[in-house]
Amino acid sequence: MSRFNFFILVFITSLFSCSSCSNTNIQANRHGLIEDVFPFLLKSHSCLEGDTLPSLYTCDSTNISPPFYWSHKPEKTASFALIMDDPDAPMGTWVHWIVYNIPATDTGLTMNFPKDSVLANGTKQGYTSFRAIGYGGPCPPNGVHRYYFKLYALDAKLNVPAGLNKPQLLNAMKGHTLAEADFVVRYARKKKAH
Repeated sequence: MSRFNFFILVFITSLFSCSSCSNTNIQANRHGLIEDVFPFLLKSHSCLEGDTLPSLYTCDSTNISPPFYWSHKPEKTASFALIMDDPDAPMGTWVHWIVYNIPATDTGLTMNFPKDSVLANGTKQGYTSFRAIGYGGPCPPNGVHRYYFKLYALDAKLNVPAGLNKPQLLNAMKGHTLAEADFVVRYARKKKAH
């Protein structure tokens, strides 16, 4: 083993042993080699992961979408897709937002994202459980619900129309996902005083 390879091995080992890196989503290529030592991350300026989503982005207020940004996309990313859903809904997982064919050059989604089915840059949106195109904010009937925003880095721009539902999008993405970044928030409606 060359001295250079030895130092690379020590560096990689230290990354795995670091407690702050325990949740790092490190991707491996088909040869089993580490492709990127930096995690693919999804974050928001509206709140921290695990926090309560501000009511501004829910049915209790303006019901607009929160802003998001991401970093450390895989090298071969050709487009992004995002799905927001609520696994705690009483009738089964409720889909709140579907966005796909987001250009690989984009690094985020703006607050109050347009509800158009197709945007000028080619981004497309699908049908949610509200039977509508575009973002539909949290509106839980009772208790605290978790809301998952899942961003997918894809190796292709999907040759599909706007208006897909979640199963259709997941099917179209099969074999194209390079990495996934999750962002989870919580929300419970405040009880109104009588």
